[in-house]
Amino acid sequence: MAQSTTLIVPGYKGSGETHWQTWIENHIAGAQRINQNWDEPILARWADNIRLAIDHCPQSVWLVAHSFGCLASVAAAVDRADKISGLMLVAPADPERFTPSGVRPIDDWNATESIRGLLPTKRLKFPSIIIASTNDPWMQLAKAKLWGECWGSKVLALDSVGHINTASGFGPWPLGLKLLREFKSIYDLIPLGEIDPSQPVKPQRGRGSQLAKARHITRQHLGFK
Repeated sequence: MAQSTTLIVPGYKGSGETHWQTWIENHIAGAQRINQNWDEPILARWADNIRLAIDHCPQSVWLVAHSFGCLASVAAAVDRADKISGLMLVAPADPERFTPSGVRPIDDWNATESIRGLLPTKRLKFPSIIIASTNDPWMQLAKAKLWGECWGSKVLALDSVGHINTASGFGPWPLGLKLLREFKSIYDLIPLGEIDPSQPVKPQRGRGSQLAKARHITRQHLGFK
């Protein structure tokens, strides 16, 4: 089996030099970081960049994402299920905290639609694991578990570790690397598309893709036709 590529997907505001994602990136041969405008978490744009990176990889892909990057990774990967080996989603952010054009203002909580409707709500056609926290300020554990049920993800809850970022003490993270390696060892031997053979795996393109839906809603939200 050809060696897979690991793509690192930071979240809102990015992952600096002391962040666990940077540490893990330096411990995985050939890992590549997705580049985004970290200050503008626009789901359609982020997912587009991730999908392009997936398309440019000659082999299958593992995605290691954090926070808002988890949401963008799922939105991108669902259209390229034929190339996805698996997703490791760490401290995913609550989609209700974002609108199609970015972070939802606190004083606009009920007036503007969130990006919840831009995310898939069915079981993903590739393996995924959610690593959540019991006191994450960006996503309640109960909500993380609900998304895990929707996507068919294994959910691992860490006790009182905040947003699993630099601020909560997650620089070097041996446990995270261990979990990723164990996750890979389980699924690397399973051919792509055989997690659920009853569901055919093929790339989604054009107007029927998840990203096309996100682009359409985003253009409307930004005032473009």
